[in-house]
Amino acid sequence: MSAGTIGRASGPLVVLDADSTLILEEAIELLAEAAGSLEHVAAVTERAMRGELDFAASLRERVATLAGLADTELAAARDRMTPTPGVHELIAGVHAAGGLVGVVSGGFHELLDPLAERLGLDFCRANRLEVADGRLTGRVDGAVVDAAAKASALVEWADAAGIPLHRTIAVGDGANDLQMLDRAALGVAFCAKPIVRAQADVAIDRPDLSGVLALLGLRG
Repeated sequence: MSAGTIGRASGPLVVLDADSTLILEEAIELLAEAAGSLEHVAAVTERAMRGELDFAASLRERVATLAGLADTELAAARDRMTPTPGVHELIAGVHAAGGLVGVVSGGFHELLDPLAERLGLDFCRANRLEVADGRLTGRVDGAVVDAAAKASALVEWADAAGIPLHRTIAVGDGANDLQMLDRAALGVAFCAKPIVRAQADVAIDRPDLSGVLALLGLRG
């Protein structure tokens, strides 16, 4: 699911956030529950999504609490991730119109990749967790996928597929989605935090991603 493997598309590009958008959960909280740090991680996540904390710093703080967690807990967390209602309809509708759908996440490839493949997403970008001797080290491996990286991914994928930016839609719920929503032709606040609702072009308050099809003119 890299930009280099995608041909030119005739339809729109839809880029989704992952946590609380593509899936109902905040995936890092599933890992934190296993690590015994759920209360702290959930509180930091909430503040970061409201725009009260720097995202990259908050992510590193949360990941640090996972140090020592067995990497077998990654599979257990994946099993508990729930695709948001309407996501299958959204992907099928966009593909039927000749478009592409991607997910870009401040979460983790280790959790997201299998789901993205099952859903038939065209692009997937996220952070990676550092693992040593079968356990999480408590560090992120590589640069953090933050707000700027999300916006860059949307532009990169649109360019790779020959889709002009005026045919792009971005969908997200948290403050780290704002640059992506601003860069797209249409930014959609999805069951979003107040800061996102205030700045997005349009809001969807019902947890059903098929509602994006109407914004694309693909459903009445």
